Amino acid sequence: MPRRKVEVFSLSFLDCICCGFGAVVLFYMVAAGQAGIKRIERNDTITAEVDRLEEEVLQGTLHLAALRNTLQKTTTDTSKAAARTNALLQEISTTREEAVRIGSTSMAQRDNIAKLRADVKSLEQGTRRLAGGATSAAPAGQQVRAFRGTGNRKYITGIKLKGKRILVLIDRSASMMDADLVNIIKLRNQPEPAKRAAPKWRHTLEVADWIATQFPAGSSFQMYGFNTRVVPLIASSQDKWLDSADPKLLNQAIETLRGLTPEGGTSLFNVFAQIKKFTPLPDQVVLITDGLPTQGANPPTVRKYINAGARARLFDEAMRTLPSSVPVDVILLPMQGDLPAPHRFWTLARTTGGNFLMPANDWP
Repeated sequence: MPRRKVEVFSLSFLDCICCGFGAVVLFYMVAAGQAGIKRIERNDTITAEVDRLEEEVLQGTLHLAALRNTLQKTTTDTSKAAARTNALLQEISTTREEAVRIGSTSMAQRDNIAKLRADVKSLEQGTRRLAGGATSAAPAGQQVRAFRGTGNRKYITGIKLKGKRILVLIDRSASMMDADLVNIIKLRNQPEPAKRAAPKWRHTLEVADWIATQFPAGSSFQMYGFNTRVVPLIASSQDKWLDSADPKLLNQAIETLRGLTPEGGTSLFNVFAQIKKFTPLPDQVVLITDGLPTQGANPPTVRKYINAGARARLFDEAMRTLPSSVPVDVILLPMQGDLPAPHRFWTLARTTGGNFLMPANDWP
């Protein structure tokens, strides 16, 4: 019987091939499906993140609009506040000028009334003296200038001019216009005639005038006015001693002082440094002032308020420039509230061997 012929590509082989191919296709379909699922999940995550970011952008846009509205309202309110501030400042300036004007008018009226009363009292005293006559002749005097005052001068005999070379220093700073700081500020904005008519400055002039009548015979004198600068009252007499027996020189010094206007700050450093420039040195110094200094040798680079402690340090600094052998008599016309000044100037007079006096307002 003939042998059966074997076919390689039989039905069984084709079945195996198809099964293997199907398995491969199924594997790739499963793998592709898993990849698609992951891709879909990743897309969902990205979409959710995009949605979240879009929500944040939307919220930020809404907040930005609110902030812009707030900024615009704030800018408008600031402009209104600035306009209101300017209006208030203008109103304050107008009110202050009006108050200064009214205050200066009232002060001038009071000063005029006081001056008229003093003149009437002086005239009455003169009339009584002329009516009564003199019972005996008085001895000849040594003074080359006369002085007539309305106050009681006997109590100030503690100051006696007895030196051979007498230096008189008169403070002409702005604070010499009044004892009250508020009135000083008012007067500082007034014309120069009103400043020279200030009551405290007139008192200072009377004190200096009285001193000019007390120089002893045979003595020499010099008179300076000072604020931040030190200037002789007689021109071209810098660092020179003058004859106290010459009435023209004395009258010239007093008239020059009456023509000065109190202004500026006070530097005792420059005043005491001026004393060293005399040859020979004075043997008596009379200082007429009202308080502690406000600056040292040079003006401050930045203008600012000087408190009591800083003024006391400036005073101590000035004291170190004062010659040790020169006695200083102090006539203090104090400011209200300047409590350390009397003690400091009393210490100055006591240390140098001089006298310290605070005269009443009716002297001399």
